[in-house]
Amino acid sequence: MAKLLACLLLLLCSSAGAAQRVVSLAPSLTEIAVEVGGQDRLVGVLDAGPRPPGLASLPSVGRYGQLDLEQLLALKPDLILLWPGSVSPAQRDQLQRLHVPLLVSEPHSLDDLAMQMERVAAPLGRAARGKQLADEFRLRLAMLRERYRRPVPLQVFYQVWDAPLYTVGGGQIISDALRVCGGRNIFADLALPAPQVSLEAVLQRDPQVIVVPNQAQADAWRKWPIKGRVVIGDPGVERPSGQMLDALTRLCERLNL
Repeated sequence: MAKLLACLLLLLCSSAGAAQRVVSLAPSLTEIAVEVGGQDRLVGVLDAGPRPPGLASLPSVGRYGQLDLEQLLALKPDLILLWPGSVSPAQRDQLQRLHVPLLVSEPHSLDDLAMQMERVAAPLGRAARGKQLADEFRLRLAMLRERYRRPVPLQVFYQVWDAPLYTVGGGQIISDALRVCGGRNIFADLALPAPQVSLEAVLQRDPQVIVVPNQAQADAWRKWPIKGRVVIGDPGVERPSGQMLDALTRLCERLNL
């Protein structure tokens, strides 16, 4: 029965029945569409940093947090890929009233991300490729978890920005990524996705490793009385797509020197 259902899913999500005009409202979802081979279905993207190769000429529907709804409608999409944080709550409500199929995805763990690959691939007519990538992702993820398993996790402060000082909460996929590397987010008890914290709070929690986005922010920690190491992270860890696993591999290596 399971095999029959899988065959039916592949049939329903074949190229003939797939979405033909897709707008992606998150860089991570755009990357997944490309990774599963569905870039030919994309007709517009929301910009937030460099685009994947080959998509430079695609129309823009705005920038992060600033969706151009008129431009989006002009593209006549038959599917919209949405990460909720990429647009304002008011614009999310507007999107839901457009009567255009909306695939909403917000993975909170790396296991969620593997499922997201399959969810995005299916309506693009790439269900088989999505399953293949997801299965490969799960296998590599299991290997990383085994390699970096620790009886006592490293206490890690993940710094998103420094002025003001921002980190990630426990429900963020980055917190799960740190667990894979044998670490623990020292602010995992905070519910907000990107809470602002004080320098005093960081020092009080005494991290063994501080992850920063660049060398300038690494240098800034030298003037404070910290015992832990400071390492530069990998920006790919902040984009939940297939490439995140390569970025996570690099981060795990840096955390466990």
